[in-house]
Amino acid sequence: MQEQLLITILEKFSAGSIAELDFQEGNIRLQLRKESALPKAGYSGQKPEAPRAVAAAQSAPLKSAEEQPSGAETIKSPIVATFYASPGPDAPPFAACGAAVKAGETLCILEAMKMMNHLEAEFDCEIVAVRAKSGDVVEYGQPLFEVKRR
Repeated sequence: MQEQLLITILEKFSAGSIAELDFQEGNIRLQLRKESALPKAGYSGQKPEAPRAVAAAQSAPLKSAEEQPSGAETIKSPIVATFYASPGPDAPPFAACGAAVKAGETLCILEAMKMMNHLEAEFDCEIVAVRAKSGDVVEYGQPLFEVKRR
């Protein structure tokens, strides 16, 4: 999916009156749901109640075999955004290395265009590696997590 297409979809969804959108292209799936407005202060350390994007976990090997544990799948960033591993600066991460995560649980928050987007697990898995740090700007397609299905 092209970055500009994704940005256009997010902008039109935010400005429009549609409450839900489910979009799929190849092995990328984007689900958007409007819930309520963001707090005026932006990233407040609380779990946001903003419209959220849910991206599918994708199976794609990293360039180097030594970087990816055997049998692991890569979850990549569906957008260019700021990566937040936890709901607040002093809170524990949503998905730490070694943690068991159930389908639908939040893996991280991706902040783009002042929207807090929750990246959720599409399947039960174990976090093998976290490839980004809180506050990092991540690119479209950048590996965020290495996981093993449970």
